[in-house]
Amino acid sequence: MPDLTPEERRGGEVEQAGGTRSAPAPRTSRLPGPAQGFGVTFSTMFKKVTTEQYPDEPKVTKPRYHGRHVLNRHPDGLEKCVGCELCAWACPADAIYVEGGTNTEEQRFSPGERYGRIYQINYLRCIFCGLCIEACPTRSLTMSNDFELADDSRGDLVYTKEQLMAPLLPGMEQPPHPMRLGDDEKDYYLRAGS
Repeated sequence: MPDLTPEERRGGEVEQAGGTRSAPAPRTSRLPGPAQGFGVTFSTMFKKVTTEQYPDEPKVTKPRYHGRHVLNRHPDGLEKCVGCELCAWACPADAIYVEGGTNTEEQRFSPGERYGRIYQINYLRCIFCGLCIEACPTRSLTMSNDFELADDSRGDLVYTKEQLMAPLLPGMEQPPHPMRLGDDEKDYYLRAGS
């Protein structure tokens, strides 16, 4: 590679082993560099500051916000979760643990053959991605807008089935009880108006 004098270089370009590199752009300000930096600081010092009064005025989330999970119920109170464990398989953070149980006619918790006997979500691991919601075939698992999940105990951030179940609405009965909306699970999932 020939050595070039500054006069021989074109347009301030410096030839290097990997190619050419352009010279820095010409400065448009007559102020030194540090004064330009302080200018940015001073220009933002007097702008209005956005302050949220969080504990006193709770933040309003968007309708599709991914917050705490909820296990939903059918209109008669039976659980929608059938213990299939697809949500646990879909979870990339391995935050969900499901153990299915078998329904009997005396002890019926869901319309299908199985129900989620043990259901836990570890919110220390959950990344709120929503893949568990997409994997649920019965639309049992949804996400609410509840975002206040902080706690000072690690054990309290592992939510159990009782903490995740949707509350009983008027007209619902606490399971276990027989099916009230039809004779088999197809009446629950394929009924008109749902």
